[in-house]
Amino acid sequence: MVNNKRKTELLVPASNLEVLKTAVIYGADAVYIGGEAFGLRAKAKNFSADDMKAGIAFAHDRGVKVYVTANILAHNYDLDGAREYFKELGKIGPDALIISDPGMFTLAKEECPEIDIHISTQANNTNYLTYDFWWKMGAKRVVSARELSLKELREIRDHIPEEMEIESFIHGAMCISYSGRCLLSNFFTGRDANQGACTHPCRWKYSVMEETRPGEYYPVYENERGTYIFNSKDLCMIEYVPELIEAGIDSFKIEGRMKTALYVATVARTYRKAIDDLKNGEDVYRANMDWYKEEISKCTYRRFTTGFYFGKPSDEAQVYDTNTYINEYIYLGTVANIDSDGFAVIEQKNKFCVGDEIEIMKPDGRNIATKVNAMYNADGESVESCPHPGQEIHLDLSIQPEIYDILRVSNN
Repeated sequence: MVNNKRKTELLVPASNLEVLKTAVIYGADAVYIGGEAFGLRAKAKNFSADDMKAGIAFAHDRGVKVYVTANILAHNYDLDGAREYFKELGKIGPDALIISDPGMFTLAKEECPEIDIHISTQANNTNYLTYDFWWKMGAKRVVSARELSLKELREIRDHIPEEMEIESFIHGAMCISYSGRCLLSNFFTGRDANQGACTHPCRWKYSVMEETRPGEYYPVYENERGTYIFNSKDLCMIEYVPELIEAGIDSFKIEGRMKTALYVATVARTYRKAIDDLKNGEDVYRANMDWYKEEISKCTYRRFTTGFYFGKPSDEAQVYDTNTYINEYIYLGTVANIDSDGFAVIEQKNKFCVGDEIEIMKPDGRNIATKVNAMYNADGESVESCPHPGQEIHLDLSIQPEIYDILRVSNN
């Protein structure tokens, strides 16, 4: 029997207000977001102050927490702006701030002491003395370095205060560099990963050039396409939820603050069901494993690995032949409203046509096949397809969805 005396939190990313709402509806206990500065996803759409207020209100109305990232490694020129930013966050009122830099930690404690602080994985939290240090400084939670095994996490849990929380990544992209502290992007492009501007050079294709033969490139092994020598598989721990709980992890963190609503909904819904099933008995959880694995593969991914959880990964954790995602389903849109004719209203994300067989993805785990009988643009004009992303489309489907249902179609 799994020892789950500690409450397990499912923590889901959101790149914008739409995705935050999706994360909340599809099973998150908490959502982490970035403001318009001082986070490590500068290319994500992120949240304005108004969107942040709206998102926090939406989440809190449904009993869900919101954490805000401010986890850059700050330079001198960042500090004055960061102080003002923390003053603003103090008024907005998220549930916690995610911080890695001791200077940023100091500013946050000074300007919004009433907000909990979680120490980011960027701070390289690899041992229980580090956790204890941050606890004594006033942090409530530490996000473990991705390089820790379940055995090491269990040892940390045994050596830190009972009320201190451990958060660990359990699904999503892995970084080739130590807990995200990568210098490749800065070296190649001048864009600093530790300031939120990573260009992800770990996903690029590389060849070898011999020093005395400039311009002559050799593949790393005998394949004319080169090789993706830094390209990790994606982390997936859906088969090991009991082991994560036994290790003493309080918060299961999903990576992906630049992902679509479809990705967030798919991953959140799957882990939500797995966690809830486990509460009803490990036999229930094991019985539904095929469903979890089938569903989790319907979002974009680069094959799967268990990362460092069971020891240092081998070469099997890398993808050497491609840097592209496996993408089994295409995101069509989220139902924003039901119009006066009873038609589903979406902001269309990808093209589909009248007559297509599509799928309604529901928060409760059901997937319902439906057919597009007709579609209309925002002016009420009948159209045969919607080729332009961002269009407002009204859909007459053979089975009508509800607000917050997601529409998708198989890519096969």
